[in-house]
Amino acid sequence: MKTTLRLDKLLAHSGFGTRSEIKILVKRGAVQVNGKTVKDSGLQVNAERDAIAVDGEPVRYREFVYIMLNKPQGVVSATEDTRDRTVLDLLDDGYAHFELFPVGRLDKDTEGLLLLTNDGKLAHNLLSPRKHVPKTYYARVEGAVDESDREAFRRGVTLDDGYVTMPAELRILSKGEPDAGQLSEIELTIREGKFHQVKRMFLAVNKRVVFLKRMSMGPLALDPDLNTGTYRELTTAELESLQAHAAQPEADQ
Repeated sequence: MKTTLRLDKLLAHSGFGTRSEIKILVKRGAVQVNGKTVKDSGLQVNAERDAIAVDGEPVRYREFVYIMLNKPQGVVSATEDTRDRTVLDLLDDGYAHFELFPVGRLDKDTEGLLLLTNDGKLAHNLLSPRKHVPKTYYARVEGAVDESDREAFRRGVTLDDGYVTMPAELRILSKGEPDAGQLSEIELTIREGKFHQVKRMFLAVNKRVVFLKRMSMGPLALDPDLNTGTYRELTTAELESLQAHAAQPEADQ
């Protein structure tokens, strides 16, 4: 964050209204900086050193916000959509002024871990194809997933468009019986993010995913106490771990 920024920008980013609304607050003497009423909404202030208040209420300024969401089915990973609810619609109105966006995407029918933030640099590092950030999914799959599938995924499978995936780690939690119509349960870790990749990987071995949930992204794991459709901000430890992971050099191709 730069050393100083405009007072109206700081207050707008802290949820006190639009810049025009903040200008009115300043004109009526509602804003104090270091105990003194100010009349210039464009005043340069230091968010870390200056004590800023509105009508006596101390202003808590945060440049970035990081939210862990347990995404439910039926909502889209977008900031706006004309047909469906978006992941931002699940958040309290108090987060609206932060202009959050999802880091990557989950399909509309996929559940699980989704990071929401306004930190563009962190998002870029996590999404960079050259970083190969691991993402682990839990899935229920029609058919008997077996060692031949595990070996195929370890080598890389050819998708319907001819793309050969990077090696992936498949863990078989339970093996279904195809004749009985039972589902296999698996966990799959991939290090890339092609469109519908997990579903297409199983189609490549003649199996179909019927339920998919993302469990982790890099060092960030979905909180098991976070119910579907709910969210919380990252802990300091989670954020520091994620930032350290994102700052690692790009992987060799």
